[in-house]
Amino acid sequence: MKILVIAEHKNGALSEATRELFGLPFGQAEVHAVAAGEGVEPLAASLGQLGAAKVHLIDSPVLADGTGESLDQAIGQFIEQLAPDAVVVAHTPLGKDLAPRLAAALDAALATDCIQVNLDGGEVTVRRPVYAGKATAEVEFTDDSLKVITVRPRTVKAPEPDAARSAEVATVAVELPEQKTALREILAGGNERPDVTEAAIIVTGGRSLGSAENFSVIEDFADSIGAAVGSSRAAVDAGYRPYRDQVGQTGKVVSPQVYIACGVSGAIQHLAGMRTSKHIVAINTDPEAPIFQVADYGIVGDLFEIVPLLAEAAKNRNGN
Repeated sequence: MKILVIAEHKNGALSEATRELFGLPFGQAEVHAVAAGEGVEPLAASLGQLGAAKVHLIDSPVLADGTGESLDQAIGQFIEQLAPDAVVVAHTPLGKDLAPRLAAALDAALATDCIQVNLDGGEVTVRRPVYAGKATAEVEFTDDSLKVITVRPRTVKAPEPDAARSAEVATVAVELPEQKTALREILAGGNERPDVTEAAIIVTGGRSLGSAENFSVIEDFADSIGAAVGSSRAAVDAGYRPYRDQVGQTGKVVSPQVYIACGVSGAIQHLAGMRTSKHIVAINTDPEAPIFQVADYGIVGDLFEIVPLLAEAAKNRNGN
């Protein structure tokens, strides 16, 4: 079996979500990786150390902006040349844009937001959440056509790079027509905390915080444990946090090691976005809040009393 991993990168480095893909159970499959963009040659060494047997580089100024249109055209042409059995990409904003484009253009089967993938042997099966995360479905591909799979970040642990490993590197030539879309501007968020989609720990606040200023309680606690700050949809709608922090079915889907929900009731759409977290801690004054049904640990109480105590304990433990 021949597997192709699409490498997502930024500022000359692989994304953590891409690194995690090499932790999937490839078994005896032949693993290829493709990196598309401008100046992507330095990525080859990292991909080889992670386990790619062969790295393919698509280097073009047209791909500098990394729009879904240009990447679809470039990687789509390469996939037709390589003819892999399956294509795997992280379920990030880029992956969610790119994977359906590739599947439609190549008439391939598509499975998105997978939390379990079996690529070993002749059969390919995946497991993905359904019904807003209330259940999971096992999906089996029934023929030999191309399969495009997106994998939720934090589903598997990224392997440690092995400096003794290296990959065969090949340059790929593609023909890119004039693009219909262009990237005009990137607005930096100015947030030094990790993004919620890649963070190992997330502290999320809900509408019960009452104001944007009160989120300082959440931020202080998050900073004391090196966590990202998340938000429920209700808090975003109220203007307390920017949309980029929203966790849920209509926001970002996350699977951190630890998810701490502060003043979050646990609406269905929110649970759909964080239910697969490894350990869930809930803090809420309402003992009947739905969030407690999925929590591993629960504290019934006022977050304005409890969260500062947790932050203080974390700072004392860290010695700062």
